[in-house]
This record gives sequence, C-alpha cells and structure tokens, in this order.
Amino acid sequence: MKDSRGYYYHPFPRNKAVRMYVREAAGDFEFRMWSSEDDRLWQEHGWVPYSAILQARSIYRGKRFDPGQAYDLDLARELIEQMRQDRRR
Repeated sequence: MKDSRGYYYHPFPRNKAVRMYVREAAGDFEFRMWSSEDDRLWQEHGWVPYSAILQARSIYRGKRFDPGQAYDLDLARELIEQMRQDRRR
C-alpha cells in the first residue's frame, strides 16, 4: 500500500491504525512506524535499519513483542519491488 508518506504495510493486522513504512537506503531496508492514534510516534522515531532490528531480536526473544513480526523483511522486499515497478511506469 502507498500514501503520501510512502509504501507501508500493517504490522499488526488487527490494528489498522498502525502502519509500517519501508524504504531502501545504503543497501539496507529501513522501517518507520506511524500510528493514527499517536502523532508523536512518527515525529520522535526515525528510520530504523533492518540490521539494527536483527540485533534487537535477541533482546526481545521470549517476550511479548516480536520485532520479527512488526519489522517483516519479506513484506519490505515486496513493497520495495512494488516501488521499483511503479518508478518504471
């Protein structure tokens, strides 16, 4: 999906108020979360490279929050490919 902020997916499918935006920068995928219920989320949290998310996974292992679910590399790849196709048009 795409809007004025860029390409995104819903990291928590039951909560459509939250969107995860993706982009490619310096050979890495980057993620940034936005919520219609919290304007500060976008303003206070910048783009997070996937390499940093991989490091964080070990910290959260076994806890309620799973970075691997919220920051979905497969969905990011699909959206980046869609972005590339859209640019070619």
